[in-house]
Amino acid sequence: MARKASIIGGGVIGGGWAARFLLSGWDVAVFDPDPQAERKIGEVMANARASLPALSDGPMPAEGRLSFAKSVGEAVQGAEYIQESVSENLGLKHRVYAQIQEAAPTTPIGSSTSGFKPSELQEGAKNPAVIFVAHPFNPVYLLPLAEVVPSAKNDAKTIENAKEILREIGMFPLHVRKEIDAHIADRFLEAVWREALWLVKDGIATTEEIDEAIRMGFGLRWGQMGLFETYRIAGGEAGMKHFMAQFGPYLSAEWTKLMDVPEFNEELVDLIAGQSDAQSGHHTIRELERIRDQNLIGFLRVLKDRDWGAGKILKDHDKRRRATMPAPSPDTAQPMEMARMTVLPGWIDYNGHMTESRYLFASSETCDAFLRHIGADVAYVGTGFSYYTAETHIMHLGEAKLGDALTGTVQVLHADEKRLHIFIRILKDGSEVATLEQMLLHVDMKAGRTASAPQAILDRLLPIAEAHKALSRPAAAGRHVGQRKG
Repeated sequence: MARKASIIGGGVIGGGWAARFLLSGWDVAVFDPDPQAERKIGEVMANARASLPALSDGPMPAEGRLSFAKSVGEAVQGAEYIQESVSENLGLKHRVYAQIQEAAPTTPIGSSTSGFKPSELQEGAKNPAVIFVAHPFNPVYLLPLAEVVPSAKNDAKTIENAKEILREIGMFPLHVRKEIDAHIADRFLEAVWREALWLVKDGIATTEEIDEAIRMGFGLRWGQMGLFETYRIAGGEAGMKHFMAQFGPYLSAEWTKLMDVPEFNEELVDLIAGQSDAQSGHHTIRELERIRDQNLIGFLRVLKDRDWGAGKILKDHDKRRRATMPAPSPDTAQPMEMARMTVLPGWIDYNGHMTESRYLFASSETCDAFLRHIGADVAYVGTGFSYYTAETHIMHLGEAKLGDALTGTVQVLHADEKRLHIFIRILKDGSEVATLEQMLLHVDMKAGRTASAPQAILDRLLPIAEAHKALSRPAAAGRHVGQRKG
């Protein structure tokens, strides 16, 4: 039975939370009195379905069931986790918590508030111990950060369990050790925002020029190293101490107006809004969201390939998902399921189909998983031995398109001390889209020649080969290129 999350408030942030939980396999109940809430969340879901799966190197779990409740009490009934994302009005939040705790007094309630402290949220609550801050960043379905802020009234176990739920849906819970207005990240954003308002008001830069300064320069550094690591490098070989000694005196220079706020009036609003319209008004908001999502996917996947920053969270989340896959069993005469994958945007050619090289990649992922299963993993390669692919024959039998879930299976045709002959099937919805026949040789890398595999590997490999003798030999096995079917 699917786990249930409740989302109270279905705006931009609430819709993002709903998408994150739904695409992680949770059932989600939403309450929002806005008559347009269902349409708005549907549009957010469309964007999320087109983007979040592209961050995973395996298929997403089956999507949960989305429902819209007629009351707060109905929405939270049976929920394991509740996320409140109503407007930044403390009185409204207090009324919502009262309604929630009438129906679900012990269920953890995370608030998406960007400014209020948890102690303020807990005032007058029936059970303050389960109310805390879980502040995300837009789009919630792509960006992993959630600032988790408890107060002295919170139950430590409740907070740890909530953090684990956030990890399970692919997020990075940053535990804020002391409650403070606007938490951590938004305090930085507010400082930058105030400075940007002055730069526009004083005619020094336009909204577009300020955005270019960020995205062409330090924004790229901050996106993968943050503030202090960036400045540590700026100090050269002498590191942070040298940077501080060199630039510390400028802290007293009158470079900033951070303590001085421009008057917030219609003139300032019209100035900012007019420049922003000139900069981006030729795109609809949904178009801008899709452009943003695709850019984030590219950036995050680069970080994932390097196991760095936010990419490390994605990689760890994939490992969690792989751990839930059923263990392959050689005890029955069946091809062994070794890999699950999703066709990503970068796998698609100009025809909209999965490109040839990615079929080989899918085969490699399947073969590598099988080698790990028999003990020929990265640690084994470190001993100086490995299996090398000597020959591959691929047949393209069907089409795979963006978002398709693929499964890779292995059938062992023959195995001995030095050779491993396998047949790989790449399946979509149980049907073959490609098959690959491979011959691998066990190699002593230092000597540069074949060598017998150790008994520990043979003890795992040969029983599989023996079990697979009962399988029918694939019709494509042993085919030459161009050979007629039948």
